[in-house]
Amino acid sequence: MELNGLPPALLALREAAKTVRDPTCADETLAYLLSLCRERSPARILEIGTAEGLTACAMLTVCGARYTGIELDPVRTAKARENFIRFAFSDRVTLFEGDAGEILPLLQGEYDLIFADGPKVQYLRYLPDCKRLLKRGGVLLSDDVFFLGKEMEAVPKKRRMLALHLAEYRQQLQNDPVFETKFYDYGEGIAVSIKR
Repeated sequence: MELNGLPPALLALREAAKTVRDPTCADETLAYLLSLCRERSPARILEIGTAEGLTACAMLTVCGARYTGIELDPVRTAKARENFIRFAFSDRVTLFEGDAGEILPLLQGEYDLIFADGPKVQYLRYLPDCKRLLKRGGVLLSDDVFFLGKEMEAVPKKRRMLALHLAEYRQQLQNDPVFETKFYDYGEGIAVSIKR
């Protein structure tokens, strides 16, 4: 999968982000996300874990959506605001700084696409609000769902709790009658859940 059509300056920022501790999402994950944006032309996008806004800018480049983002870290939030100005998306963006677990319950309306890329240990906590906010036929894309692999035995003891949370989250998505979910091995694994 390719990242065609993105501004060179944005691609350069993504490359730089890959060298720090919490990089932007994997190229193949972003390529899949952009293909969803092109195919579905979402009117409203919600991202949990905006970071520096690079994924948001990529999505907004390929579709005319309005974007709502949530980011806990104030330094990343400030960087995201700079990037939204730099790439001329500020007028289509609402960005909240704070804990997604506290902000999600306050959000109203429906979203066509929700990209969950925040703290993995909180995915289960976010799920009821994601379900409530997602439009029927909309897509919840959860990133890094196989972050620690697929086999619990291979997970280091100190990471076992996170692995259990992710396994429980995958199970919840798979068994939830509201969703039709497929898993893909892009990046650290993604779950694509369509609301029935």
